Amino acid sequence: MKKKIQLFWKHLKAGTFQKMWMQTKWISQYARRYWKAMVVYTALGLAGTGVSLISSLISKDLVDIITGHQTGKLLSTFAAMIGFSIANILVSQASGYASTFINLKVDAEIKNDIFAKMMVTDWESLTAYHTGDLVTRWSSDASNISSGILNWIPNLIIYTVRFFSSLAIVVYYDPSFAVFALIGIPFSALLSRPLLRRMRNNNERSAAMNAKLYGFNQETFSNIQTIKAFDLISFYIDRLKNLQKEYIGMRLEFQKMSMLTSVLMSLIGFVVSYSCYGWGIYRVWSGVISYGTMTMFLSLSGNLTSSVNSLTGLIPSAISLTISAGRLMDIVEMPQEDYSRDSEVRAFENTYRAGGIGLDMQELSYRYNTGTEVFSHATVEAYPHEIVALVGPSGEGKTTMLRLILSLLKPQGGDAWVCAGEDRSKKLAMSPSTRKLFSYVPQGNTMFSGTIAENLRNVKPDATDAEVIEALKLAEAWEFVEKLPDGIDSVVKERGGGFSEGQAQRLSIARALLRKSPILLLDEATSALDVATERRVLKNIMADTYPRTCIVTTHRPTVLNICTRVYAIRDKKCEVLGEEEIAKMVKDF
Repeated sequence: MKKKIQLFWKHLKAGTFQKMWMQTKWISQYARRYWKAMVVYTALGLAGTGVSLISSLISKDLVDIITGHQTGKLLSTFAAMIGFSIANILVSQASGYASTFINLKVDAEIKNDIFAKMMVTDWESLTAYHTGDLVTRWSSDASNISSGILNWIPNLIIYTVRFFSSLAIVVYYDPSFAVFALIGIPFSALLSRPLLRRMRNNNERSAAMNAKLYGFNQETFSNIQTIKAFDLISFYIDRLKNLQKEYIGMRLEFQKMSMLTSVLMSLIGFVVSYSCYGWGIYRVWSGVISYGTMTMFLSLSGNLTSSVNSLTGLIPSAISLTISAGRLMDIVEMPQEDYSRDSEVRAFENTYRAGGIGLDMQELSYRYNTGTEVFSHATVEAYPHEIVALVGPSGEGKTTMLRLILSLLKPQGGDAWVCAGEDRSKKLAMSPSTRKLFSYVPQGNTMFSGTIAENLRNVKPDATDAEVIEALKLAEAWEFVEKLPDGIDSVVKERGGGFSEGQAQRLSIARALLRKSPILLLDEATSALDVATERRVLKNIMADTYPRTCIVTTHRPTVLNICTRVYAIRDKKCEVLGEEEIAKMVKDF
């Protein structure tokens, strides 16, 4: 007993029980939202229990009539038994259909809610998790929550009502029979304890392992070209085998305990069942009860045993639910982005869009969560009809600056505004809401599967074919798109498959231009283009009458002489380069 008390306090100090309570409260927010569905599910379950109990009573009467222990109408009783059997089938099927419908609906709604919360979670915090882990939490854990809230409380009510109603009938007809029916309960509860002690730990390990496997498969298939190029096929096959071996070992370890417990509980079930049979036969021979009553007792004893086992099974279900809740809480309770200024940004855009919108970033300081300082008092300005370049060695902070501009990262110091192009004193502080003023072409291939037109219309669903073609022309992409058999309806495979890197980059630029955002950010977006095409794309952007502000990051200085202003990232600051230094960089390239 002393050890048990010490163990309890150990868990309490570690916060295990407090954590489970917080996770339960988090689940309850969805339980309250879907209480009507839970009531329907409970009512259907209770209806099934009622029909089953009445069927047992009718069956008792029928057996007693047949054996002569009771007089009555055989045909009417037999008809009633058939009627309730059919009713039992109908209730069961209706319950199954309603349960499936409600589960699918609630599962979709909860996943949508979780998805929405994950999408507005602080980007930097979210990057701490592998995408495979995020997908597993969103799909498996969210489904576990939706299934749990619809089943756990209703099943608790249904199994409890089934147990006590069956027990009441047994006690009413023969209290001594209840002793035999309940004899296995303490043993079942006792044997379930070692399994339950390991359940939480096993579920946590299982969830983490599933995420690890999913992440491995996702990365492997996404990078299959690289794996083939380096001839790493055997290496990755062996890695998968090792992960599978680890997973199988973990599952089998738990399964051994589960099997042992299951066998022992089954043996107890046999003992209880045959004890009921023996006691029932004895009571019939003694003339205390009829054959029909014994038949009913045997049926109800099964109800009692199954109800207890089902109630016991709710404990590991509850543990599994809290684990899933905890994994989702890790994500959705991280800092969330603030979109409260959306209406203010729209009003600002409507007022100043005709003259263009620029940006003004003064004395910015930023360091990563790891503590690495990237910027200290850095200043960048860009205004309509300008192309502003950010140059510097790889890893010095060019992409980080664009993420600060997009409010994906929050600076620790300084000020950042978007401002009206004609009156720069009209400013609005940057926030996640100001992203609607930007078009962004990140590094790498960012095309989605679908047609070219569908890819471009992702950013402007109502764009006409003429607008799509105009954007393709500005990005120097129309020259190859118009030669395709299906033109803008040509299919783009996953990750831009079917197109060269240069073509995919031009399509990405066209998509950004189609949006016609006041500010365009190009992060090494022309790196796969030849110098001549790169210059033409930037000149097209400048020649466009739309009052656009353009910021580019580049390793290649060959286009710097057409830029309005060039910032070099040095010593954690952004220094404006003079014409001589730009000319020297171009010459030395």
